[in-house]
Amino acid sequence: MVTKSAILDYDGQVLSLDESWWAALLEEEIRPVLHAKSQKSIDPDAAPSEKEKTELIEPQVNWEHAQKIYEQDATIIMKVRGYNRGGLLVEGNGLQGFIPLSHLVDLSCEQDSEKHDHLLAGYANRSIQLKIIECVPEDGRIIFSERAALSEPGRRNQLLHLLKPGAQVCGIVTNITDFGVFVDLGGLEGLIHVSEISWGRVRHPSDALQLGDKVEVFVMHVDEERVRVALSLKRLHPNPWETVATRYYPDQIVEAVITSVLPFGAFARLEEGLDGLIHISEMGQPGVNIKPADILQEGQIVRARVVRVEPGKQRLGLSLRLK
Repeated sequence: MVTKSAILDYDGQVLSLDESWWAALLEEEIRPVLHAKSQKSIDPDAAPSEKEKTELIEPQVNWEHAQKIYEQDATIIMKVRGYNRGGLLVEGNGLQGFIPLSHLVDLSCEQDSEKHDHLLAGYANRSIQLKIIECVPEDGRIIFSERAALSEPGRRNQLLHLLKPGAQVCGIVTNITDFGVFVDLGGLEGLIHVSEISWGRVRHPSDALQLGDKVEVFVMHVDEERVRVALSLKRLHPNPWETVATRYYPDQIVEAVITSVLPFGAFARLEEGLDGLIHISEMGQPGVNIKPADILQEGQIVRARVVRVEPGKQRLGLSLRLK
């Protein structure tokens, strides 16, 4: 069962944010918690040995020391002891933990898996400067960040106190993943979940943003205890679905731009944030088999007929049959 918390923006509107939102962020962090004794790659799908299970249950971690470093937002030098496809395993100074790919300075979303493996292997035995961005003794989890260590000590805590839901702030895109975009706010990273990039359909965050982009973002939620900042791009603009019925109606002829072509049909953009679906059954004469890719391509401008408008479900049906 998903638990939800209600958050109010500056207009008093209730914003829904649930734990699955953060589960997506932590997905690549939870899997590889095995302690690495060698510098070789670890198979994250392999079942842990009895020894590894013991190390998972009873990790040799100085939790008091870890909590102190975390609370002070201090940097620490750790040594890389292993890696897997999710990131690096580090230990030192009575601590051990994990650095997700998204928090390594040298890796970016534009590099393929082979380049990732090569770069990760190059970290073996290196000592790197890090900050602790998550410390959960009850779960036996410490998450480190190389990116966070680039900012001055104490800056994270300062920003956490200053940031408020409803605020509009500027930042720089530092990493792009399948589930969203990380934005550096000047010493603290926030996440724009893929669902918060646009009111319209977004296939992948990299279609909308690029590394190094300067962006203005809306602060949805600030969790000081867990050091998490939820950001949004789309909430800086009015929701076009709230007024769609005043501009579009059944049998209206419109111009639209094809944004993606799929086996079952194609999506077409009528305006920013407003995409409609042209189902394959609406692409030709009834009973005639058509492959969408044979007649449509991305970027193509088409004339279409509005079939239905469903603001509540944020759905808009289109047809290439104009009559």
